[in-house]
Amino acid sequence: MTNKRLLDCSASDFALMNKDALIYAIRASEGRVMVSETIAITQPLLSNVTNAELAASQGADILLINMFDSETPLIQGLPADIAPEQTLHELQRLTGRIIGVNLEAVDPEHAVAHDDIWKMKPGRAATAENARKLADMGAKVLVLTGNPNNGVSNRALGMAVKEIREAVGDRVVIIAGKMHGAGMIRESGSSIISEEDVLWFASKGVDIILFPAPGTIPGMSQERVGSLIDIAHAQGVLAMTAIGTSQEGADISTIRQIALMSKMAGADLHHIGDTGYMGMALPENILAYSIAIRGVRHTYTRIARSVNR
Repeated sequence: MTNKRLLDCSASDFALMNKDALIYAIRASEGRVMVSETIAITQPLLSNVTNAELAASQGADILLINMFDSETPLIQGLPADIAPEQTLHELQRLTGRIIGVNLEAVDPEHAVAHDDIWKMKPGRAATAENARKLADMGAKVLVLTGNPNNGVSNRALGMAVKEIREAVGDRVVIIAGKMHGAGMIRESGSSIISEEDVLWFASKGVDIILFPAPGTIPGMSQERVGSLIDIAHAQGVLAMTAIGTSQEGADISTIRQIALMSKMAGADLHHIGDTGYMGMALPENILAYSIAIRGVRHTYTRIARSVNR
């Protein structure tokens, strides 16, 4: 396919994209790519419409699915007659977007047993087997990260990047990093990611490094995030800023401030999290974020462009 900015891509372009074309499309969009994360297993806000579809309707380019178990594939709100192995393909067909899935790199030395909603399951682990399954199911992006209290370390993330890159090659884009401590107190606040961690991830074959968006983690200022992104870019790696602190449920003025700080810090992709209420960001915040980083023209074009194009 002809190289295009992601801003200009239609559903048919996304369906044909390989890793290199997707990376080019992101680079060429110059910090104007919107990623919206939703939770697979929670009741959708609109009952019989997936949260991912609702996020797409507000301007999201890439739909990231959290809590998706590759052993028992399920996204609440999809038609009940969809075969489990077709779950991600069906979501891509319905939305015409790039589909990504979270995997979690739990550090065995820091794994925590708990029974809340985020409790780890084998099908969500950042392993070669799960990565291959998800690539077969249609995921074009894998985000290696961690949910609350699961004991995910930067060391474990780097090792998982290496294992998964060797397993899937260039079939998927690999993103790695943490939006919050993920159960690691020593890797929280301004210590959530260091210069050494950025070089570690890059050396293991990551395509994009995830950084907490400025204003979401104590100590992660625009200047701090910007300096880390400069290091990532110097290694030839892209950067995604992420809101993973439930500020996806903040007021619109806060969202706009985070969006502009993230852009000024150098973000190539902008992520908004999945728990404004439980399951997704407030829809109006996805829209506001998108408009802040690229204006109404590109936002409304993404919303209006038919999935049949």
